[in-house]
Amino acid sequence: MKQNPNPAVAEVLKRLHCPLDVILLCVRWYVAYPLSLRHLEQMMAERGISVDYSTVHRWALKLLPVLEKAFRRSKRAVSKIWRMDKTYIRVGDDWKYLYRAVDKAGNTIDFLLRAHRDKVATRRYFEKAIAQNGGPETVAIDKSGSNLAALQALNAECETPIRIRPKKYLNNVVEQDHRAIKRRTRSMLGFRNFRCARIILGIEFMHMIVKGQTKDGGIAQTPSQQFYSLVA
Repeated sequence: MKQNPNPAVAEVLKRLHCPLDVILLCVRWYVAYPLSLRHLEQMMAERGISVDYSTVHRWALKLLPVLEKAFRRSKRAVSKIWRMDKTYIRVGDDWKYLYRAVDKAGNTIDFLLRAHRDKVATRRYFEKAIAQNGGPETVAIDKSGSNLAALQALNAECETPIRIRPKKYLNNVVEQDHRAIKRRTRSMLGFRNFRCARIILGIEFMHMIVKGQTKDGGIAQTPSQQFYSLVA
């Protein structure tokens, strides 16, 4: 693991009084595996390292946005054929909506947590995804009216309209892909507030690393090596 992190990571680590190796190991395990914070506290104790579960949570909140930003700089391009869907995430006593899309090869396009399920939320998701990945040629959606309305509104402002395919069976690939994220969030036992949920859902970038979505990833590096390379 890198002992001389890049300036952005170094700034975050200023007030974290613990060895960098320990911090990165805890955060990597948290985003990569279905472990709770208390599991991580116990696992570190078995290694003779005393770390409170709330401290691991604080590390994750501080580091994940920086690591996700570094990941996006190394993310491979996706195809122009998208499959978009949303799933549900428990935040406090309420259900929120995680918008996600994958391309025809199953690569994650982008993700966005929203408080509401409507045209405004859907359009915000597509604007974010297009800004990060470029515009798609075709988007398959379910028969949700808000999805269709958002894409039609975007098309009204585009020189090259997006082809919309409202057929549910085309979205099987993204519905299957939800499972990996749901498996991780289930072990987290819910989120206290929207801000924490939005940040912790940066676990998506680790899911993308595992799928080989970095330019320098794949055969050359293991997922753990790719994760640690984000710190350099």
